[in-house]
Amino acid sequence: MTDSQVPAAAAAAGKSLATKKIVFVLGGPGSGKGTQSGKLVKEFGAVHLSAGDLLRAHMKSGTPDGQMVADMIANGRIVPSHVTVTLLKDAMEASDKSLFLIDGFPRNEENRAAFEKQVMMERLLGRQEGRTDDNIETIHKRFKVFTEQSLPVVEHYEALSKVARIDAHRDPEEVYREVRRLFEEL
Repeated sequence: MTDSQVPAAAAAAGKSLATKKIVFVLGGPGSGKGTQSGKLVKEFGAVHLSAGDLLRAHMKSGTPDGQMVADMIANGRIVPSHVTVTLLKDAMEASDKSLFLIDGFPRNEENRAAFEKQVMMERLLGRQEGRTDDNIETIHKRFKVFTEQSLPVVEHYEALSKVARIDAHRDPEEVYREVRRLFEEL
């Protein structure tokens, strides 16, 4: 799991991501992501957002953009990251909850970079701490350098001490006790 506090600009409805916590739930198929997420939802009131579920709902929306996503998936193509990030961002902004579990995203470095570009850039520009590097040109340069790194997503967050590795090959209740302890530290 990776944890990232992600402030962003307010949505049209006036809801902001400024006070929200985002936890990326990463792991291989069958590793218990859904099981552990369900327990966290019950105990901590988190919102579980599945990138796949959001994309499937978007495909069924009947909108031109939803049809584009359906066509891409039907043709075996990968949906552009900005589409998935926008769906995640919209879902978070529409919620009055403050803790989000994002399941199935980011899947690769391009996904991670797109998430940070769309969401984190707004945070950097909006933090107003008086830093000289909080300007659009410098931020663009910083993102270019950042996205050129070849670290996998988990290694990136691990370098920032934002990864907790949990052995999921144990009893789900034992795994949850460890996951729960990490959430209590948030």
